[in-house]
Amino acid sequence: MTSATENYAGVWGGAIGFGKRPSLIMIDFMKGYTTAGSPLFAPGVVDAVLASRDLLNSARENGVPVIHTDIRYFDPDFRDGGRWLEKSPVMKNMKVGAPLAEFCDEVAPLDGELVLTKQYASAFFGTSLASTLYALEIDTIVLAGCSTSGCIRASAVDGVQHGFRVIVVRECVGDRHPEPHEANLFDIDSKYGDVVARAEAMAKFEKFSGENL
Repeated sequence: MTSATENYAGVWGGAIGFGKRPSLIMIDFMKGYTTAGSPLFAPGVVDAVLASRDLLNSARENGVPVIHTDIRYFDPDFRDGGRWLEKSPVMKNMKVGAPLAEFCDEVAPLDGELVLTKQYASAFFGTSLASTLYALEIDTIVLAGCSTSGCIRASAVDGVQHGFRVIVVRECVGDRHPEPHEANLFDIDSKYGDVVARAEAMAKFEKFSGENL
């Protein structure tokens, strides 16, 4: 049997590249994923948070719009989580007011940065993200956050389906286990967007002029 890379060659894996106007979407960097002993603890996310500090600072310094998302459930009976919480009750740790539902300090939103709260995996589902990006004339979404196999993948798929160029920054996404992390990066890069190194994304941010890259 050939390797996945060999099997996909010439069929999947074309590059989409950056467009003219990027936005950095910081997806669900919440303490539940980085706190040892938490049911959601994911070592890969700890590394991604640390790697994302420079990426986030680069976006801020170069005028790239930054949007953060979090997951929070407001209903005491978790009805706002629907079927997803029946399938994945561990997500009930993200109820509003819980310490695990707070942003990681290292990459927390600044005053004035947009925060969108969601109840499901995709940053687009049930939120105003797409409308906000259209209004800002954004054509490229750069994704950092967690988890690679969950909210990053779901947001990447929805992103391309909403007409955006999708860029996932390899060092700045993480998961609880390396196998689903790598498998989903491979699949995203093959079918839905481009997986790029942090240095490449930051270099693009530095060239951003508000008009083009």
